[in-house]
Amino acid sequence: MGKAYPLEPVEVKPVSTRYRKIITKIPVPESMPILEKLRQWEPRSMSGQPLVVWHRAKGVNVFDAYGNMWLDFSSGVLVTNAGHGNPAICKAIKEMVSRPFLHNYCFPSEIRANLAEKIGSLAPEPLKKVFFLTTGAETIECAIKLSRTAGRLISPNKKIVVSFEHAFHGRTLGAQMVGGIPSLKEWIGNLDPDMVQVPFPGDPRQSDRSFDLFIHTLKEKGINFDNICAVISETYQGGSAAFMPVEYVRKLREFCDKHKAFLIFDEVQAGFGRTGTLWGFQHYGVIPDIFTLGKGISSGLPISAVVGKPEIMDLYDPGTMTSTHTGNPVCAASAIANIDYIIKKNLPQHAEKMGRVFEKELNRIKEKHPVAGFVCGKGLVWAIGIVKPATMEPDGDLAFEIVKKCVEKGLLLFAPVGFMGASLKIAPPLVIKKDAIIEGCAVIEEAIAEVSHG
Repeated sequence: MGKAYPLEPVEVKPVSTRYRKIITKIPVPESMPILEKLRQWEPRSMSGQPLVVWHRAKGVNVFDAYGNMWLDFSSGVLVTNAGHGNPAICKAIKEMVSRPFLHNYCFPSEIRANLAEKIGSLAPEPLKKVFFLTTGAETIECAIKLSRTAGRLISPNKKIVVSFEHAFHGRTLGAQMVGGIPSLKEWIGNLDPDMVQVPFPGDPRQSDRSFDLFIHTLKEKGINFDNICAVISETYQGGSAAFMPVEYVRKLREFCDKHKAFLIFDEVQAGFGRTGTLWGFQHYGVIPDIFTLGKGISSGLPISAVVGKPEIMDLYDPGTMTSTHTGNPVCAASAIANIDYIIKKNLPQHAEKMGRVFEKELNRIKEKHPVAGFVCGKGLVWAIGIVKPATMEPDGDLAFEIVKKCVEKGLLLFAPVGFMGASLKIAPPLVIKKDAIIEGCAVIEEAIAEVSHG
């Protein structure tokens, strides 16, 4: 269950480094009216993040209006891959706004055509059709829709969607049903019996990582393999930054081919260089039938995409699979500038290189501090699982306090995620440099030491 950080300014030690500056109490006393207004007028669900009132953000830093500066290890929930306030992206947005051109529904536009071509040209063969939406969850709904539509053309019973335990695919109805977190489905009441979950083989708490477990679990659930229309997985699980074994994914690809099921990768978090490759699924050496994109697609504005084979993407007649804000011109301009910057600056390769720094630093912390139960990740997405010492039992309360302490020290993390809310998710902008990583990891270690040792 999520917790809200208390609206109580705390005296903290001043900080002044190249990447961090803290000169006030945290939360800032002058920011309390804003925080109180948000608590009054927004739903309680919006009160889960640390109490930093963002005023502006640039590169790897977030600033408030009161003189404080944070080193950002969140990328605003894995969005700002090209860095906060990237000048090339801001310029593209300004040009579109100045035209002015803010909206055009599904009427044709050159900017949308150019973005579709850009993403399609970067996608592997034969995934060459691109459909734009607004959020990541919408892309999952669309992928499910396309899978079941294609399945019905083979058999009325070919509608089973297989996904993984602990998976998070979004907050809409279908996305939460296909997700693997039972607590997020309690409100639904009438869960779809044709959406089934199997254990995730990359889970650090999962000892059996063989593909045999996939087969065995489906048989135990009485699933007819030929009635499966799709298998969907996050490229890495968002809650733990855990990847599947390569051999497992290759066998999964063979399984889907044999039983005429789509293999779908949810790349909403993984796409556009985050994992050290342009597309996260490149780590597995397989090509999906559909993959979904969001978050890092524009480094700031709300746009997402479904990418797939033409025969899949063309299943619906003109006017029957559309969206109000599809390829919004301002968002599309942002996305093109973002992708161009990521490619030009070789950010996937940079993320891979910086990922090796994180791997070394975070594993050093794990060896030194028993509450760091596991470290998972690649490129510039990592997670530290906070556990009760000498166990693998998640300790969400301790993780919550560690994040709070990091924020007080000038390192911005979002609230703990994953199983029992006990994972510290680490995902800085892809433009981060080695010295900033080492500084941020030192802050995490300080916070773990101070909180876990009382």
